[in-house]
Amino acid sequence: MNENTFWQLIEDCRPTGSDPDFERLAAALTEHLAQSPVCVVTGFAEQLAWALYRLDRRELGQNLSGDAFLYTRCAVVAAGRALFEDVLRDADAFTPFATDLIWAENLLYTPVRAYERVTGEAWDHNTRYSYESYSNTGGWAA
Repeated sequence: MNENTFWQLIEDCRPTGSDPDFERLAAALTEHLAQSPVCVVTGFAEQLAWALYRLDRRELGQNLSGDAFLYTRCAVVAAGRALFEDVLRDADAFTPFATDLIWAENLLYTPVRAYERVTGEAWDHNTRYSYESYSNTGGWAA
C-alpha cells in the first residue's frame, strides 16, 4: 500500500457525525481491511507506523507521557492527511490534540484485528518503523 492509498482509505472509512475517540473510524478500517488480502493489511500497518514515526518529534511530545503521546499522534493520523501535514509543517497545529488529550488508540489495533480475521492467526509482524514514542531518534535529537 502506498501513502496515497493509505490516506484515501482513512478518508473513505471516516464516519459522518461525531466520533470523538475515532472508534467508529477504527471499526470501519478494520472491517475494510478484513475483506482485503493480507498484503493490504500489512501495507496499512507499514504506512500507519511510518506516519506515527514521522510525528514522533521532540517539539510535539516533550510534555506528554509515552502513551499519551502515542495515542495523540494516532488522533492526528485519524484526523486525516491535511491535518497530519499541517502538524508536520507547524507544531502549533498539534497543540489542541495534546491540550485536550484527543486520542485514537484503537487505530493501533486496526491491522492486528484485521489480520487475525483474514488469517485466523495471531499478528506476528514487525513494521519497518517503530511507532512507539521516542523511537525516532532523529526527531528527538537536540
